[in-house]
Amino acid sequence: MFQTFFWILAIWFIVNVIWMWFQLNNQSLQKWFGWINVIAVIIGFWVYYGTTHDAGGIAPWFLTMNWVNIVIACIQFYFGYRKNNN
Repeated sequence: MFQTFFWILAIWFIVNVIWMWFQLNNQSLQKWFGWINVIAVIIGFWVYYGTTHDAGGIAPWFLTMNWVNIVIACIQFYFGYRKNNN
């Protein structure tokens, strides 16, 4: 279960970052991806702390990816909910 969720979240992370980068001015998409990212972070921390896993291996990467997802969600919320002064 641990490795399965890691790879699901890793693929989501890559897709999320690519779309976020190329669609910075699409506020609707940024909002959606930000909220989906919040759900991914909750699931990620739930899996990390709720299942058994080795201390090494992919565990440190899983935790790092969860924290980076928090930063990306904050960036997405910034671009999604900012006011444009055009």
